[in-house]
Amino acid sequence: MAEITAALVKELREKTGAGMMDCKKALGETNGDLEGAVDWLRKKGLAAAAKKSGRVAAEGLVAVATAGTAGAVVEVNAETDFVARNDKFQGFAAEAAKVALTTGDDIEALKAAGYPGAGHTVQDELTSLIATIGENMNLRRAAKLSVSAGVVTSYIHTAIAPGLGKIGVLVALESTGDAAKLTELGKSIAMHVAAARPEALDVADVDVSALEREKSVLADQARASGKPESIIEKMVEGRLRKYYEEVCLLEQTYVIDGETKIRKVVEAAAKDVGAPVKLTGFVRFALGEGIEKAASDFAAEVAAAAGTSNG
Repeated sequence: MAEITAALVKELREKTGAGMMDCKKALGETNGDLEGAVDWLRKKGLAAAAKKSGRVAAEGLVAVATAGTAGAVVEVNAETDFVARNDKFQGFAAEAAKVALTTGDDIEALKAAGYPGAGHTVQDELTSLIATIGENMNLRRAAKLSVSAGVVTSYIHTAIAPGLGKIGVLVALESTGDAAKLTELGKSIAMHVAAARPEALDVADVDVSALEREKSVLADQARASGKPESIIEKMVEGRLRKYYEEVCLLEQTYVIDGETKIRKVVEAAAKDVGAPVKLTGFVRFALGEGIEKAASDFAAEVAAAAGTSNG
């Protein structure tokens, strides 16, 4: 039997909003499995739908760079928020995003690429920066989007400098229409992505394991109502539509007007830009998402990464 710690109970409460005793019971029933406990609580009607935790345990910057039909976003971590305001650190993050326009999603390729005007690699530049500033840093991830015709636009939420902040978004629009109008549309959709946090572009892109998990929870919730299986199936279908409207970008309601689906916004744009428009992809990086560790653990992680690069 896994030990049910106070910290684990607290984390489950923060993720679900359920009461302390319910959280303790859920963890007991699932042998300390946090995600299993979330599902247990939901099946009992004691928790809202699982949301990715908003808490982060990393500092640093998200940086974006665009060049017409391509765009890139990178995340560079540091130990303290103070470093994110350092001009040299900001300069490094901005340059790393530009290099990622060439290297793409492969973080190791980005680290090994030449740093502009320096005669050494991006990782070497980062190692030098660590020595200069005196704080450990880590180039964590990168992503790139491109289209054959059209634009890739970027948006930084609450930017601290051009192209730099804590939430960065890329949106790819494929079209032969007016590039300026496409860019304007892309910027608006990118702002929507920053606010609405979609997890997939369309229904077909939803993660299979996440979908199966959702179906299981919804079916158990419906069975608890005592309805026959034939009705349960219809209930699950209806609730799945709502799920898709929450997690799929094209199914979401546009936050800017509060009523139109993104799919319809893109379709309607064809008239304005003078050609059909297709939303082919998006990327949303929020600083530190997915790390969810104690600050001391994160410091150890970046220290280990820095140590490896020096070795």
